[in-house]
Amino acid sequence: MIRLKTKLALFNLLSKLAFTALFLLFLPVIIERINLRQVDNDLVQKREKTIGLISRYGIEPFINPDSSISFGSYNILKEEFISLEKTDIPDELNEIDISSRVLEDEEISYRVLNYTLFVDGQKYLLEIGRSLTSIQQAKGNISRILFIFIGLIILITFITDLQYTRLILVPLEKITKKLKEISSPSKFDLTPVKTNTIDFASLDSALRSLMDRIGEAFRKEKEITVDISHELLTPVSVLRSKLENILLRNDIDPEVAGKVEESLKTLHRLQSLVNSLLMIARIESHQYLREDTFSVRTLIEEIIEELKPLADDKEVALTGEFQQDLLYRDANRPLIFSMFYNIVNNAVKNTPSGGKINIKCFSAEKGLRVVISDTGKGMDDEQLANLFSRFKSKKGNDGNGAGIGLAIAKSIADFHNIEIQVKSAPGSGTAFSIDFPRNS
Repeated sequence: MIRLKTKLALFNLLSKLAFTALFLLFLPVIIERINLRQVDNDLVQKREKTIGLISRYGIEPFINPDSSISFGSYNILKEEFISLEKTDIPDELNEIDISSRVLEDEEISYRVLNYTLFVDGQKYLLEIGRSLTSIQQAKGNISRILFIFIGLIILITFITDLQYTRLILVPLEKITKKLKEISSPSKFDLTPVKTNTIDFASLDSALRSLMDRIGEAFRKEKEITVDISHELLTPVSVLRSKLENILLRNDIDPEVAGKVEESLKTLHRLQSLVNSLLMIARIESHQYLREDTFSVRTLIEEIIEELKPLADDKEVALTGEFQQDLLYRDANRPLIFSMFYNIVNNAVKNTPSGGKINIKCFSAEKGLRVVISDTGKGMDDEQLANLFSRFKSKKGNDGNGAGIGLAIAKSIADFHNIEIQVKSAPGSGTAFSIDFPRNS
């Protein structure tokens, strides 16, 4: 997965590279034409300077009209030359071509400007040349400079594009951060994100509107849950009372008494379920106070002591390993107790005889980490995905097991900003990692 700003920067870079490749394809021809044009302009300028000197001083400094018929001058590296000689060719020359000269047994090719002029009635041929080797060297220098310049431009534009993309995507990152930090719609920050990009402003507005509607739907759901739960508790209590009174009668038939006891057990499970729903609704509505300060180690030791008889009955080893402790502040101790109790109790229920459950406390990056691991049946990916969902129990558990107990644990964890992660695989047991923030 690649981040959006990186994708945009890469697209800009690749598009620039594509255009650059196309440009480089024609660059040799362009450089050749530019270089030759520059060379030709230099030759023309030198021709004009030479004609100016002849006009000012006459032909004598170059050629003695009575004796000499030509004049020639080469620079020390034989890269340039100028020659002037009498000629009787009928054509008027003003052209540039390629010709060779033999100098000290070395044949050198030149780009030569040929020009005829008249001085005191005498026709002269002026030749000004520059070696092709020096022209190619100049071409190579121009090419290197252009390649370096293009490379720098691509690098600079890539960096600036990356920075600019990062800046314009800051509002999107803020929106994403707001979404990551919430555990429920009620905690979503409804403050508008500052941006001058219409798309991000529209996205932020749509999300705030969506979270507001979801939050309202959640509030109505909680209200309905609480109302229904309260309404259910009254008839359940009445039925329970009546059934208990029936059992107190002396003339009750044993078979009827057995059915009444089964009905009482069903009512007890129903009452426990209603109480659990009420508890979740109150937790999510933040109706519990967070004013307690307690030792996490002491609380876990109490849970181990309470559940150890149940584990011993199943021949399951329940142990604790405490490398670090945390004095946890601003919390609700009974709720945290219930969170650990539900997780450990669920582990005891799902660990076969001869298995082990270990509770380990140690220091982690974010604070204190508690890992509850067992050697039970484990879970597949589908079961892990529904682990904290309500009424989606694993096979083999009762309705108050993984169906609602772990949902309560997750609600308590979210209420205290505690992170819970679960790792499991069929036949390899399950490990709950519970991270407490470092608030002490």
